[in-house]
Amino acid sequence: MRTPIRILTAGIAAALLVLGTTACASDGGNNDPGTSGGISAITVRGCTPQSELLPTNTNEVCGGNILDATEAKLIHYNADDASPELDIAESIETDDAINWTVKLKPGYMFQDGTEVKAHNFVDAWNWGAYGPNAQMNEYFFEMIEGYEDMQCGDADCKEVPVADSMKGLEVLDDYTFTIRTVAPTSNLTVRLGYTAFAPQPDAFFASEDKLEFAKKPIAAGPFQVTSKTDTEIVIEKFEGYSGKFPGSVDKVTFKIYNDSTAAYQDVVANNLDVTDLIPADYLVADMWKQDLVDSAGAPRWGTKDTGVFQALTFSPAKTDPGMADIRVRQAISMAVDRSQVVDIVFNNARVAATGWTSPVVDGFSENQCTNCVFDPDRAKELLAEAGGYPGPLELWINGDGGHQQWADAVCNQIKNNLELECLVQATPDFATLRNKIKARELKGIMRAGWQMDYPSIENFLTPLYATGASANDSDFSNANFDRLLREAAAATTNDAANLLYQEAERVLDQEMPAMPLWTQQSQYGFSTNIKSIKMTPFSTFDFGSVVLAS
Repeated sequence: MRTPIRILTAGIAAALLVLGTTACASDGGNNDPGTSGGISAITVRGCTPQSELLPTNTNEVCGGNILDATEAKLIHYNADDASPELDIAESIETDDAINWTVKLKPGYMFQDGTEVKAHNFVDAWNWGAYGPNAQMNEYFFEMIEGYEDMQCGDADCKEVPVADSMKGLEVLDDYTFTIRTVAPTSNLTVRLGYTAFAPQPDAFFASEDKLEFAKKPIAAGPFQVTSKTDTEIVIEKFEGYSGKFPGSVDKVTFKIYNDSTAAYQDVVANNLDVTDLIPADYLVADMWKQDLVDSAGAPRWGTKDTGVFQALTFSPAKTDPGMADIRVRQAISMAVDRSQVVDIVFNNARVAATGWTSPVVDGFSENQCTNCVFDPDRAKELLAEAGGYPGPLELWINGDGGHQQWADAVCNQIKNNLELECLVQATPDFATLRNKIKARELKGIMRAGWQMDYPSIENFLTPLYATGASANDSDFSNANFDRLLREAAAATTNDAANLLYQEAERVLDQEMPAMPLWTQQSQYGFSTNIKSIKMTPFSTFDFGSVVLAS
């Protein structure tokens, strides 16, 4: 969901489950917490989506968290270990990793009562890949034969693409379609659980205003969007849901918060049900564990190893010429003592990053980033050799994500170790930050949290650093890196693919389009109204696991 594929993008995950006061109200003698008139309801601390809720145009956490709960895809990711499981797909088969046959389960329904059929996938993917539609996730269809013919001939899209559909997609019957990739794509099945690959109902294509349609999208998942405003997004259980992963509550309200501390304090006060965002102030000396206990002293908190990664992206040289020299980027990275920030700010609730991927995925390798080693003396030498940076250096964060403390710490280290003025700049919310980054308006360094979209080392590399990728905020382009990604995708074994991905990661160390900061084990807290809830490896909550206290 996550920048994309969800930046935390997407970003670090900001979804928080909450029980509002109205949800606690009783009606007709029903005094169970979390119910109102017999309807179970929770509230989730959300953030402002960057755009309307289109699967092919949502590549950040705020919107991704909504779509994760409302969209069903061919593949579902297991809530415990993120392993891919068949959902709408009855089977996905291939003999050569190029020619794929997908069979659907009959009777899987959209939320408007129409059946999900093969053309709903093929039409949705073609629409998302068509250049004039300018979808941020169009890059995810690149591996399908005919994608290139769908792209605009110029930057302004005045030259119409030569095709409006990908020849690598073919509908065989109502429940069968085929995919042909341009090269062997060994992890295609794993990718197909990502939001961009969701189907769209016929009503979507009949709609003249796709953005208006996306305000209350029609999906095939266990929940459907019933209202969307600037302050909250409400989803309710889809009674006609025909899949294997139903919700366990009737209603979820994503309440938009701009202050992570206020949300945390609401959980402590039992006004919110669950939060996965513990402010750094409360991680110190494990204060959060002391705050979050019930009357009997039992813990109201938990932790989960998650595929969440934090970095700082260097502004593209075209936007900020001061970043053009790699020695400037190396110097800034070497000037930061990540372990010290993790210790002092996060009470070791994060792990200093030594590369660009996450330990939770197969293929992770340590010590891939030599420029991440703290070396202030060498940092000063490199900056001097490059002729300095025309400061002040700006470090951009979103003000609604609880990032101020660590950003201040990083800026202070840069200031002290490089004698370079560093200023933390905060946008009001995540959507504003992402829009400014997308428009290439920001100079300096920008927060670039990443929440994995699917459990693969490739997901931490391709969407962020491949030429033209949807979350490539540094405009990084390297032919060798792109070649290694292609060869890795075509590898016949996971081990062979991982070796190539690791080699590609070392190219990032040579070029430094971004500086890794830390990976994280996510912490969450919950109110006394919750008996149990499960956090997924994506740092989101499984709404099918919620058990309310009786």
